Amino acid sequence: MNRYKAREQAFIIIFQKNFTKDTDTAEMFDFGVSVGIFKKDEFSENIISILDENQEKIDSLIEENSIGWPIGRLPKVSLAILRLAVCEILYIEDIPIGVSINEAVELAKKYATVEDASYINGVLGTIAKTKEL
Repeated sequence: MNRYKAREQAFIIIFQKNFTKDTDTAEMFDFGVSVGIFKKDEFSENIISILDENQEKIDSLIEENSIGWPIGRLPKVSLAILRLAVCEILYIEDIPIGVSINEAVELAKKYATVEDASYINGVLGTIAKTKEL
């Protein structure tokens, strides 16, 4: 499975977590695999696990850089994409930051709106600048 598809699987789990906060994401992923919705994939599982462990820090960084939008008011799709991308930027070192941003924008174009994609690009660009310092 290519990284885009693996990322897309992780995004779906992260998005679903917005609505089922008490459900373990690993269990959600395993269930999706067992019923044929997802394919077993180490990258997807890794992203989900890292995000679970670091969501507070990731959300804090998103909130700091989402000018004019408290995290609770962001569209759920955009929030899931931002969480995924910030997780990659902070914790997956073998992926260039620009690739993480581009993939997030592509997911936004597919699952959200062009305006959401632009907003996500801006937030991630700001976060990327602070990481590079």
